[in-house]
Amino acid sequence: MSATFLHGVEVIEVSTGSNPITVVTSAVIGLIGTAPSWAVESPAAAPAPNTPTLVSSQSDASNFGPLVQGYTIPYALSAIAAQGAGQTIVVNVFDPTRHFTAITAQAMSFPASGPQVLNLGHMGVSAVVVTNQAGTTTYSSTTDYSLDPVIGVVTALTSGTLTAGEAVKVSFNYADPTKVADSDIIGAVTGSTYTGLQALQTTYGTMGFFAKLLIAPGYSQNADVASALETMANTVCAIALVDSPPSTAVSVAISNRGLEGNAFDVASTRVVLCYPQEQFSDSGLVPTGVTISSGLPITTAFNGTSVGPYSQWIAGAIAAKDLSNGYWWSPSNTEVIGILGPDVSLYASIMDPNCDVNNLNAQGIVTVFNAFGSGLRVWGNRSSAYPSDTAPDNFINVRRTMDVIEQSIQLSMLQFIDQPISNALITAILSNVNSFICSLIQRGALVAGSASYDPSENPASQIAAGQLVFDIDVMPPPPAERLTFQSYIDASLLSTLGQTSASTSTSSASAT
Repeated sequence: MSATFLHGVEVIEVSTGSNPITVVTSAVIGLIGTAPSWAVESPAAAPAPNTPTLVSSQSDASNFGPLVQGYTIPYALSAIAAQGAGQTIVVNVFDPTRHFTAITAQAMSFPASGPQVLNLGHMGVSAVVVTNQAGTTTYSSTTDYSLDPVIGVVTALTSGTLTAGEAVKVSFNYADPTKVADSDIIGAVTGSTYTGLQALQTTYGTMGFFAKLLIAPGYSQNADVASALETMANTVCAIALVDSPPSTAVSVAISNRGLEGNAFDVASTRVVLCYPQEQFSDSGLVPTGVTISSGLPITTAFNGTSVGPYSQWIAGAIAAKDLSNGYWWSPSNTEVIGILGPDVSLYASIMDPNCDVNNLNAQGIVTVFNAFGSGLRVWGNRSSAYPSDTAPDNFINVRRTMDVIEQSIQLSMLQFIDQPISNALITAILSNVNSFICSLIQRGALVAGSASYDPSENPASQIAAGQLVFDIDVMPPPPAERLTFQSYIDASLLSTLGQTSASTSTSSASAT
């Protein structure tokens, strides 16, 4: 309050106009899976298991290791990067201290001559113990041999006690991603510790945003993981992308929509069903493919065609389209980079309602479209809520647009929380929200919309309890999924025959 007496001049600064509402980030992917942390070039840079880590560049991605067959995260990051844009929050659940296979007292022999090198047959080894054949002498890793744990090679030191061609027994553990269970992917909350998928709940506090596209490639085809993804999508207002198993026939994918206990047996606006899996060129390392040539270990790259979950490419395509066009655009009809085609044959046509891709879309399944010269494209506008739910938010882009709008408004209201309730407060809130809605209409994210305050929804007893209710009415643009042209054979148009020729002849005669 101003002083009651002042002999002079004062200035009171008054804020007017609305404060801008910051739009929440939509092009963020939440990726849960496994990474070969044992193969990271700088081990100190490898994020600890179950630690949400933001990947915004190739350098960030390299901290999760190279492409190694059996591990999902490097492959997914590669698929996402191929689409050209987007950030990824990665949670690696693979823990080499838990997820390993133990080899006990395996009989091996060093070469009879030449470099004394043993290939353990697995990459990512630990807890290596080398003894003589009788098991009575244990050799030292510092004086008798050296170990390369990444490629799984033991080399006898010339200064040690191991002799050429010596028969030994070797015990070791090797990193084994097949030991990762669905429960590791789903995770848990134990006290203040969040693991697996549950760790994504912590990212608003640590990064300032939540992931909006949730994927667990290689695991989401399992019903329990798919259900956990849906639950997390509801919690953080995101979309979960769920895969079908490899080599699933079209008829089976459709029948799985009604098969209890199947990942596709879901009806949710927050779940997108991704079918089928996709072929791609796989240059990943084969973890059992190390060979020895002239005493030197050589890793083996697969360099062939493999099959991978479609969700990782769709997530990347959606994120890229968000940044180039806007989150209110449907992911459908977006080219997918880096795939060679589906792992089953699909008949695609925009003119035949009986084609495979149309039958899949009609059951709420997003698939891949390929026609002559079109390239491979995401095909499908609707979530798994369709066809049982035909409300507008069964369109993927409508649901995502509503999420962005609702959460942006929610977060922007922090500045008004706990202020004294007054007409000025109500006006300020409405001004902020309506300005935001108008900006979205101008950008094309909304067809129309407004925010309002209805006194009948705010009785005195409710206001006395410190509660205000506002209404928001908006309509995001639905995608142009179906275009119909009505074509008529109009015989009356025959009367136009000859008119052009007659007009031309008359003009020529006049000129003469």
